[in-house]
Amino acid sequence: MDRTLAGDERTMEMLWGQRTQPTRGPRPTLDLDRIAQAALDIADTEGLAAVSMQRVAGDLDVTKMALYRYVSSKTELLAAMIDLAVGPPPDLSHVEGGWRVRLEEWARQLSAAWRDHSWLPGATMGRRVMGPNEVGWVEAAVAALADTGLDGTEQMDSVLLMSGHIRNTQSAGSAGSFPWTADGRLSPTLADVFENQPERYPALTQAIAAASESGRREDPREYGLRRILDGLELVIAARSAV
Repeated sequence: MDRTLAGDERTMEMLWGQRTQPTRGPRPTLDLDRIAQAALDIADTEGLAAVSMQRVAGDLDVTKMALYRYVSSKTELLAAMIDLAVGPPPDLSHVEGGWRVRLEEWARQLSAAWRDHSWLPGATMGRRVMGPNEVGWVEAAVAALADTGLDGTEQMDSVLLMSGHIRNTQSAGSAGSFPWTADGRLSPTLADVFENQPERYPALTQAIAAASESGRREDPREYGLRRILDGLELVIAARSAV
């Protein structure tokens, strides 16, 4: 079996409670949640790069080999950390106001989880095995769109779009680089370029100048989220009109 697939199977068994625990020998003094919490605490205070099997073992006052009874690799440890950090998915069934209000609440709670654990947006990118909590978050968002008239592909793409937007606007570290600062002003590193060559980027120069003069800077995440939901509202309205 391919090593990647074999590793995925082991991670699945760990995350989804399918791994058989030994019944013989001394009573375990650890469990997966305790190990994941210790690793999560390190990541929250010192960054993800500070997390290692040796460091976690030291913080738990156990040997490194003791951890391998529960997590066989750094990849498994990270998977357990992620699922613990995102926490149980939100229950949106009691949120009144329809699909839009429910998705706004979903976005708010997801943003809060990523804010509390600033390493999460980067750690949840790329191919990997997802745990039950993470999948539950996706389920909650898709369920909010279940009765809107959107088909399955549109529901999934809508959730993907929202998640990507929240990730990109969550922090400067997870967003791309732009020639303006977080408050909408010209980046100091490019000041000379724009002063000496204003004709080279006329539209950008005018937009940044206007933004600076107005002094009005809306939160990019909220602005983008409203525009995404506005677009979905138009599609959903068209579906109901057919």
